[in-house]
Amino acid sequence: MQKKFGGSAIFLDRSDINTDEIIPAKYLTEVTKEALKPYILEDLKIDGFDPKSDELKKATVVVTRENFGCGSSREHAPWVFEVNDVHTVIAESYARIFRQNMFNGGMLAIELPKGDIDQLIALQQQGEVDIDVDLPAGVLTAKAGSENKQFSFEISEFDKALVEAGGWVEFADARY
Repeated sequence: MQKKFGGSAIFLDRSDINTDEIIPAKYLTEVTKEALKPYILEDLKIDGFDPKSDELKKATVVVTRENFGCGSSREHAPWVFEVNDVHTVIAESYARIFRQNMFNGGMLAIELPKGDIDQLIALQQQGEVDIDVDLPAGVLTAKAGSENKQFSFEISEFDKALVEAGGWVEFADARY
């Protein structure tokens, strides 16, 4: 399945969002990824954030702060993004296992410095933010109102290969 990178952004302006906030542990007994879909970010507490909002339903990009995906190591956290068509997360930093689970699932975990994240978050003042990702060039472009901002990012060649293949299983199937 070809994943779309970029699109409408939602902003979670908080550090240390953990995997229990991304997908509560009580849903880890579900037997399909699709069954996780309605519970995305259900327990996340940020002023003004509503996990049932139309803004979240149409988002395909999450922009957040540092140490995103900390807490318990579980594949369910990236999976709940995947089944909600969120294939791109942009943060200052990630918990190591969450970050690798994103790449293993063929999704993008882009790291940007705090100053760049601050600029992205400030773009919301111009209206809805749409982000275009050029993976081969390592550039993302954020557009809101009449403003366009470009940011460069780096991803290791191996992680880029995982994303381009569609994930670890597809990467291995093509090579072994």
